Amino acid sequence: MLNRSFVVLAVAGIALGAAACRPPAPEVAPTPTVNQDSIDAANAERARREAEERAARERREAEERAARERAAAEERARREAEERARAAMAAARAAFATAIYFELDKAELTSEARAVLDAKLPLLRANANVRIRIAGHADDRGSDEYNLALSQRRAAAAKRYLVDQGIPADRIDVAGFGEERPAAQGSGEDAWSKNRRDEFEIIVGGETLRLP
Repeated sequence: MLNRSFVVLAVAGIALGAAACRPPAPEVAPTPTVNQDSIDAANAERARREAEERAARERREAEERAARERAAAEERARREAEERARAAMAAARAAFATAIYFELDKAELTSEARAVLDAKLPLLRANANVRIRIAGHADDRGSDEYNLALSQRRAAAAKRYLVDQGIPADRIDVAGFGEERPAAQGSGEDAWSKNRRDEFEIIVGGETLRLP
C-alpha cells in the first residue's frame, strides 16, 4: 500500500517537473483592425490629386495649343500683310511706269495722258527723295531733228503737268530720244501709236520707296 502511494507521488512529481520545464506558449499578435474610413479618405485624396494634376495638365496643353494657334495666326497675318504690301508696291510701280501717248505730231497731253499722270502723283508725293526721268519718243516719220525736238516737247509737257500739281521741278529730269528707241517695230498706225510716247523712270530713291 505504501509502495503504491509512493509511485503515485513520483509520477505526479515527474509530471509537475515536466510542466515546469515546458517553455511558455508564444504570444499571438493581435489582428490589425482595418480602418475603412482611413482607406477611403486616402483613396479620395489620391483621386483628388490625380484630378488636379490632370486638370493642370489639360490647362497647360490648352494654353500651349492656344499659343501655337495664336503664333500661327500672327504668322499668317504677317505673311498676308507682307504680300499685300508687295502687291501694293508692285501696283504702285506699275502705275508709275505706265507710259503716256500722244497724237500724231502733237506734244499736248490728252485727257487719258493726264489721268495716267494723276495716278503717279501719290507715289511721288509719298517719296520726297525720289527723282525721276521722263523720256520722250516719236515715231519714225519726219526728220531726225524734228522728231528729237518733238520728243523733247512731249517730255517737257509731262513735267510741266506734274510741276503744276505740286511736284518740285528739280525732282524731274527730261530727255528726248526722237525715233531712236521705238517701242514697236514696223510701219503702220499700230506701231506708230505705240512709239509716240513718254516713258517714266525712277533714277534716285527707287530702292526705298514707301507706299502712299
